[in-house]
Amino acid sequence: MTVSRSPLGLPRISARVRILLWLLVVMAVALGAVAVTVRSILQRDVDHRVSQLLTQETGEFANFVPQGVDPDTGGRFDTADRLLRVYLQRQYADPDEELLGLTGRPGARPDVIRQRRDLPPDSALWRDTASLTRIHASEDSFGTLERPQGELRWAKVAIGPSGGRQPGAFVVAFHPERERAVADKTFWTLLALSGVALLMTTGIGWAVAGRILAPVRLVRTTAAELTEQDLTRRIPVEGRDDIAALAETFNAMLDRLEQAFAAQRVFVDDAGHELRTPITIVRGHLELMGDDPADREETVRLVTDELDRMSRIVEDLLLLAGAERPDFVRPEPVQLAELTADVFVKVRTLGDREWQLDGVADREVRLDEQRMTQAMVQLAQNAVQHTVPGQRIRIGSRADAGRVELYVADHGPGIPPEDAEVIFERFRRGTSRRGTRTSGAGLGLAIVRAIAEGHHGRVELRRTEGGGATFVITLETDS
Repeated sequence: MTVSRSPLGLPRISARVRILLWLLVVMAVALGAVAVTVRSILQRDVDHRVSQLLTQETGEFANFVPQGVDPDTGGRFDTADRLLRVYLQRQYADPDEELLGLTGRPGARPDVIRQRRDLPPDSALWRDTASLTRIHASEDSFGTLERPQGELRWAKVAIGPSGGRQPGAFVVAFHPERERAVADKTFWTLLALSGVALLMTTGIGWAVAGRILAPVRLVRTTAAELTEQDLTRRIPVEGRDDIAALAETFNAMLDRLEQAFAAQRVFVDDAGHELRTPITIVRGHLELMGDDPADREETVRLVTDELDRMSRIVEDLLLLAGAERPDFVRPEPVQLAELTADVFVKVRTLGDREWQLDGVADREVRLDEQRMTQAMVQLAQNAVQHTVPGQRIRIGSRADAGRVELYVADHGPGIPPEDAEVIFERFRRGTSRRGTRTSGAGLGLAIVRAIAEGHHGRVELRRTEGGGATFVITLETDS
């Protein structure tokens, strides 16, 4: 039996033992109920058989009294004694049955007429004068006596006095103890068989429960052995039952955890690297700062610039961290044409470029206007950084059946295919040059992707006709 301790020090019983205990309790109750029910039915059958036998015997004697003929005289019986003797000579009693004739007045000690039977002397009714006297004196036709020798069921047919002679009675006595003992023996046999069945169920149930719960124990063991450094263990999946589904779900959870921890490690490493550089610059300039006012002014300017860059990195990191919250975006009905026009007006001040409002979709959509404006401005800022003055940048939106797109297209040098796979990741700026390199932390496009995914959409890179790059935010709509 597997018993562990809970955090409070109380014994903790395993699921395997609990299942087995419940199974045994249910089976014990069921088998016990069956045994008790069978015993009750057998005892009731004994009582019913005894009642039928008593009724049959007394009915036969009652029919014999008016119709019987004395074989010696050929006429009717003139005494109760003769009637009872002749009748008893012609009857055959069951093994536990006594047929007796009583003569004499009720209340007095009766004379007994009996058959020659081999009954145990201590239980035979004909030897129990007190019980015979009570039966003969009773006004009832049926009754039960509780004697030290055991229960006795009896029935009586009284014979009235005739010609001044003494009355008599025909008595049928049945000893049901042997038949009740058979019922009790059957009951105890059933209990013994039930005990054997419970033992067999215990062994089989223990093995079956262990086999069924083996994946659950493996899940627990695997979960206990998992660490942040090792999330590679998986549970082998066998079968198609609920336990196999549990193992598959647990493995899928481990996949997500492994990906999350890997992304977290990369994120922390990259964030540390990005923040370490401006800190080193600030410390170096402060250590080398002299007393010359011009030198001090230049140092303060450089330090302030690096601190501002650190502040922007921290703000972007906080924004990306908040992207996991369900309230990161708060959609509401927005006119896409107004949103596109407002973004165009705002981005024209980002740089000396040929800004063009390329297209406007006239549709109402549900989105977070501030977040989407932030994403479009970020894309426009990215286009400014990778183009030169005078180059054209197009802002627009379009709508198809069930989908809307907002885009920013430039005519700069474009993005090499090897960089297109990584530019939306955090702290990734690409490995090849695209126009003028900037000093950004590589979080802008990651923020755009987080905003798009927060709207259950996506952002993708496309080639601009004639050269350049086009960033498109695609959102699914209801119509």
